[in-house]
Amino acid sequence: MSADTTQRTRTGPEAADGNSDGNLQAGLKNRHLSMIAIGGVIGAGLFVGSGAGIASTGPGILLSYALAGVLVVMVMRMLGEMAAADPQSGSFSAYADRALGRWAGFSIGWLYWFFWVVVLAVEATAGAKILNGWMPGVPQWAFALLVMAVLTATNLFSVASYGEFEFWFAGIKVVAIAAFIVIGTLAVFGLLPGTHAVGTTNLVGHNGGFLPHGVGAVFTGMLTVVFAFMGSEIVTLAAGESADPEKAVSKATNSVIWRIGIFYLGSIAIVVTLLPWDSAAVKGSPYVAVLEHVGIPGAGRVMDVIVLTAVLSCLNSGLYTASRMAFSLGRRGDAPAAFAKVSSRGVPTTAILASVVFGFVAVFFNYTSPNTVFQFLLNSSGAVALFVWVVICLSQLRMRKIIERESPERLTVRMWLYPYLTWATIGLIGFVMAYMFTTEDGRKQMYLSLVAAAIVLAAAPIVQRRRAGRELAAEAASGS
Repeated sequence: MSADTTQRTRTGPEAADGNSDGNLQAGLKNRHLSMIAIGGVIGAGLFVGSGAGIASTGPGILLSYALAGVLVVMVMRMLGEMAAADPQSGSFSAYADRALGRWAGFSIGWLYWFFWVVVLAVEATAGAKILNGWMPGVPQWAFALLVMAVLTATNLFSVASYGEFEFWFAGIKVVAIAAFIVIGTLAVFGLLPGTHAVGTTNLVGHNGGFLPHGVGAVFTGMLTVVFAFMGSEIVTLAAGESADPEKAVSKATNSVIWRIGIFYLGSIAIVVTLLPWDSAAVKGSPYVAVLEHVGIPGAGRVMDVIVLTAVLSCLNSGLYTASRMAFSLGRRGDAPAAFAKVSSRGVPTTAILASVVFGFVAVFFNYTSPNTVFQFLLNSSGAVALFVWVVICLSQLRMRKIIERESPERLTVRMWLYPYLTWATIGLIGFVMAYMFTTEDGRKQMYLSLVAAAIVLAAAPIVQRRRAGRELAAEAASGS
């Protein structure tokens, strides 16, 4: 069967033929998944947010990115092992459901959904600010509404339209980063007109050297960096809507190392090599600062276009991801049954609309109550990435045994040095969580995220009891 052939995909053992029974459409092609995998680690935070990390850590931010990158590589390898063996629309939530219990799948699924619908509001506002800067006569809220509406329509139309939009969004990001690395490398060695070789002066010899704020700053920087990698797991959710999910997952997880190495470590290394880490321009927008340094005309406007593309990509993927998680929760009885219904085009319409409605509400609060309600939403979703990664690790410990017992031939992707590296990864995530309590912002995020997790955990047994009651009633009715 051709990899580009569109066909129906089973989203669980209970899936049946026909969209009325809840089947998603396998409309994602190999090129879509490849670009989703590559572009998934390139967010707007890399282009803009990395400046704050460089300012607080110095050139040692490279170690922060490396540590966070190792963490992501380990988690993705574990997730890839499970996803290749058993592709699911709910990915790690479905695996947690099976490996750890219904409470785990319910809790982590809803927390992940919450994370992404808050991201929708953040990215819609960021995109609106850029567009408002180009056309100040149009209010920001109108642009936020516009981008949300356009990408909602894209997701509602078909999964292939989501994949096509993301293919081009991610493609622009990848080309931009690749061009930046090539231009920056030439500048580092003085091969561009008007530049000279800079050596390692800015890396190790400027104002405190490589670690101007000490080793502890590396871990502080890691707190900023680790959340920039959230989104690398999207490809394992999307793989369930492709013609060859096992191959797609295997390819994506095997390539995560070079993706992080090139796009993050490579581009950040160029920034801190070419420019002093404490430069005001670097703190504001490091990539613009480098482009202006080497004499690229209109660097600010060029970067605005690239950042807008990254924002739209994140918004597009965030809506897709939230809706597929809601769909999976609906299939398992952990969300309203309407979430599991799909249109004639094979998309979960109700799950998409429910996700975007919450996103619109969050956008509204971002404009009316940015320092109260919206800040609470933002902080209470701040540590969800770490919660998700811990659950992936714990699920993999159990799922490996289940897969080896039931269908060992499906272990086409294996976690390295199992179970030792899995436990080491859990330990590193635990360290990051503990370290968050040492900073004011980190402490606030951890406390509020734990409150959000507690609320969801408390809701889990209530939902489970109601679900069990409905199942018993249905059995009694069918028996009579």
